[in-house]
Amino acid sequence: MAADGSHWWSGDWYLKLGASGFYAPRYEGSDSYLLQASPMISLGKHGNPVRFSSRNDNASFGLFDYGAMRAGLTGKLVMPRDKDDSDDLKGLKPIDFGVEIGGFAEAYPTDWLRVRGEVRQGIRSHTGVVADFAADAFTDVAPDIRISAGPRLSFASNDYMDAYYGVNASESAKSGLSQYNPGGGIHSAGVGAEITWKATDKIDTSAFAEYTRLLGDAADSSLVKERGSANQFLVGVSATYRFDFTVP
Repeated sequence: MAADGSHWWSGDWYLKLGASGFYAPRYEGSDSYLLQASPMISLGKHGNPVRFSSRNDNASFGLFDYGAMRAGLTGKLVMPRDKDDSDDLKGLKPIDFGVEIGGFAEAYPTDWLRVRGEVRQGIRSHTGVVADFAADAFTDVAPDIRISAGPRLSFASNDYMDAYYGVNASESAKSGLSQYNPGGGIHSAGVGAEITWKATDKIDTSAFAEYTRLLGDAADSSLVKERGSANQFLVGVSATYRFDFTVP
């Protein structure tokens, strides 16, 4: 409880809800593409404004904010993956709907650059750990229009790699893919760009594009080499609406 008698949750809050629609691979490592959609959720307390955000940022709740540095909790929904998504996946163990929970930290070395890292533990869909890192240079070309771009880098543990890229003996017999037992390490590297338009005080929209190259044991998977591609492209649009509310 604060010195004035208020609780940490007291004050003015916001909730951003929206969705993104994008043209992306049917599954990680696929060479076939499909129109897809995903929800966008962000909860925070009014005060120090977030200087920059990206569609790559997962749902976050800041616990520490020192202006040039911010850190807190983050989470990601993990969509299921099974043979209904692609014939390439027939015979492979399905991946259930789940979540990844962890933490994030971001910093602003300059007024036009943000670096951010997330580390998340999988729950239900997989039991691995994923670490994502990104750097984004950004500039406002108009009061309500911002452009940004920068590199991405991802690492994953053995359990994650095995869930998405491994093929055991039973799966090999059922699917026709070669057996493959991946290890943890670097997962992918790439680059992304985005144009954001603040349509109103409460509505944000964006258009984005990304290129990702699977690396390491992910790229060497028989699923990727025999049926897919290490080169992954994504283009899409998004929109969010901000709801403001006060908690006593």
